[in-house]
Amino acid sequence: MGEESSSVKLIGAWFSSFSFKVKCGLELKGIKYEYIKEDLMNKSEMLLKYNPVYKKIPVFVHGEKPILESMVILEYIEETWPNGYPLLPKDPYEKSIARFWIKFIDEKGMSFRTFFKTPSGEEHEKAKGEIMEILKTIEEQSAIGDDNKFFGGDKINAVDLAFAFVAHWIEPMEEVAGVKLLEAHKFPKLHAWTERFKENSVVKNNLPDFHRLMGFFKDVKEYGYLTPPSPPPQ
Repeated sequence: MGEESSSVKLIGAWFSSFSFKVKCGLELKGIKYEYIKEDLMNKSEMLLKYNPVYKKIPVFVHGEKPILESMVILEYIEETWPNGYPLLPKDPYEKSIARFWIKFIDEKGMSFRTFFKTPSGEEHEKAKGEIMEILKTIEEQSAIGDDNKFFGGDKINAVDLAFAFVAHWIEPMEEVAGVKLLEAHKFPKLHAWTERFKENSVVKNNLPDFHRLMGFFKDVKEYGYLTPPSPPPQ
């Protein structure tokens, strides 16, 4: 693995839940990689070279070949390094279920962005209602709880990483917006999952600082920044 992983690079940003997913996937698999911090207010030549279409992070580079989109990257990692820690189930049916939930939360992401970007009014309330329905669906229909500590059963896998935004990024957004969404008494299984997820050593070591993330969301809400103007070193 050492020889293969010597050419592995990840271009990401500290505040990005998408970069976080890939970092955790690599570290769960035990793959060594070079992490390159990107300033999206002043995009690097490397980013523009490897992702000239969207010019976004994360970008995963393996042997000078770029792979884009966080969940596509995780599938690539699993297929390239199939031994060791599994990010996806081997069983075709179980894998299809994992892909369903990954697609589900990916498609619902716009509701969270709309809720946060619109301070009040009809669009804001509609997005809030959609988020509550999303959380209810996860609570009632997913496999978490009962005998499963995580979406992947006893171990964190790609589905848990896909839901990382719910585990850590929602809370600072709630603080800035002044609205509580993921309440323990309403969504006990999902809330308990967030606590277990954040206690994993790989996850804990890569989660962005809560207060720093809250400052980032304050800037986004007030000024419309996509990234902090001058992010301090991680």
